[in-house]
Amino acid sequence: MLSPKRFWQNNELRVQTAIIDGQMAPTIVLQNATYLNSYINQWLKGHIWINQDRIIYVGQHLPKNTDGTELVDCEGYYLVPGYIEPHAHPFQLYHPETLAKYAAAGGTTTLISDNMVFFMQMSDQQAFNIIERLNQLPTTFFWWTRFDSQTVMEADPFTSARVEQWLDHPDVVQGGELTSWPQVLHGNDDILEWMQSSRLRGKPVEGHLPGASERTLTRMELLGVDCDHEAMTGKEAIMRLQLGLTTSLRYSSIRPDLPDILFELIDGGLDYFEHLYMTTDGSTPSFYRQGIMNRLIEIALEQGVPPIEAYKMTSANVARHYGMERVLGHIAPGRLANINVLETPSDPTPVAVLSKGQWVVKDQQVIWPEEKQIMEAALQPLALSWDLTPEQLHPKSSNVIEMVNAVITQYFELEALPDRDHLPEDLSYLSLVDKNGQWKVTTFVKGFSKLVSGFASSYSNTGDIILIGKNTSDMLVAFRRMKAMGGGMVLAEDGHILSQVPLPLAGGMSSLPMEALMQQEEALTEKLRERGYNHADPVYSLLFLSSIHLPYVRITQQGLYDVMNNKILLKAESL
Repeated sequence: MLSPKRFWQNNELRVQTAIIDGQMAPTIVLQNATYLNSYINQWLKGHIWINQDRIIYVGQHLPKNTDGTELVDCEGYYLVPGYIEPHAHPFQLYHPETLAKYAAAGGTTTLISDNMVFFMQMSDQQAFNIIERLNQLPTTFFWWTRFDSQTVMEADPFTSARVEQWLDHPDVVQGGELTSWPQVLHGNDDILEWMQSSRLRGKPVEGHLPGASERTLTRMELLGVDCDHEAMTGKEAIMRLQLGLTTSLRYSSIRPDLPDILFELIDGGLDYFEHLYMTTDGSTPSFYRQGIMNRLIEIALEQGVPPIEAYKMTSANVARHYGMERVLGHIAPGRLANINVLETPSDPTPVAVLSKGQWVVKDQQVIWPEEKQIMEAALQPLALSWDLTPEQLHPKSSNVIEMVNAVITQYFELEALPDRDHLPEDLSYLSLVDKNGQWKVTTFVKGFSKLVSGFASSYSNTGDIILIGKNTSDMLVAFRRMKAMGGGMVLAEDGHILSQVPLPLAGGMSSLPMEALMQQEEALTEKLRERGYNHADPVYSLLFLSSIHLPYVRITQQGLYDVMNNKILLKAESL
């Protein structure tokens, strides 16, 4: 259970009770509000008193003292708790600050987020300093700590000392997500110990169990998994619920399964939703054009989920799972003043938003504090002091990674190396190059595209450089532009730049607002699709090329890696 003392000191608590006694005035009173009471599943009419960032009173009375109080008449409106994204990956080209501003505008005022980039790219103290600065924003941030890197690295950064330090942090509320569950099943006691450490601290463990059987789910639950977000059908969701797992339903840029799952659940007669919530699972920027958690509530309503249950799946249910319901997820005394004002329960996009007692949307205007540039101050552009030659990008072996879809790959070997100047239509060169210029892994990829001549990206699972294309000269044109930008994604053809997304924050994140970043991402994706990329999401294809939590072959810092057999097929070589 998260202690309210994390937010409020004794002197603040005394002020809050003094407001109830009429000795002091609240900062805001929302009058005549029809609000969702999640404890009795009813819409009630009353007044809501707020002082600074906390709800002080909810009921039929108005405060005796209103000196300096902002009085807001909410007659005719419906008030619901601010929405919670329970499984955010806030580094998918955007970064936590830009995501938070965009999310809050649609009513998503709490983000429970992945710490992977923090853990992999900076010291723990630097990360904790950033977390503290992010707490100054109107958005409420919480974090989860990873137990593995999702790839094979030169040196594993995951040690007991670091993981335990993260688990001790008051803003870390979860262990996982557990992409390394096969290692746990096969005897990795270090990760098993971290799982138990997380639970002993009252912090649940998030699974990552796509396609898992009942037997596997049961074994992982016995070992400490509390929740899983990888159900892809209604049947899989029901199986998780029946086994006692909190079940997170996903609607993301690579797995937009939510409408079908909800249809199957409702059609199957499910009428109890307390252990369900929803997530967008770190979608890429343009997927968020229609909203974040407000869009998921909209889908739930379309599929026949009762409105109160739909709103609880983005608030009260999440707060209960994380042991935070005394702090957020409800409109009730003592909770954070995260409140969305709706015109009607059938439309979850708010017309006004309070986050930590601050208006972030009011009178149809987004109100946000001056940009703090928290990530910009912490992360510098890539400074690559090395170059490549065309010869270094030509594979010396006949290994091929074949893309089955946006994220699943398989392995095969060519009978012979192809003519360098006449690659087969669906075959391209693929290289992963050390960002420090020490090593490279060079192979072929099948099915990425038919006509991409040169493409370079510093956005990857490991932060190293990905190069793809049919022409090594254009691959170098793209690489050199990416290098000049200090990081990014670049598409080149016939010696010219066709499209680019600058990512000057450690080579993986843009400093642009979400709306501008969406335009850049969409323009690049359109150019890639014109040249034969026909999978769900090119950004995730790049991210997962090195991710060994997915089958069957990956390109990693150590070389070409056979996931199922846990062996290197082709070793990395020096540049």
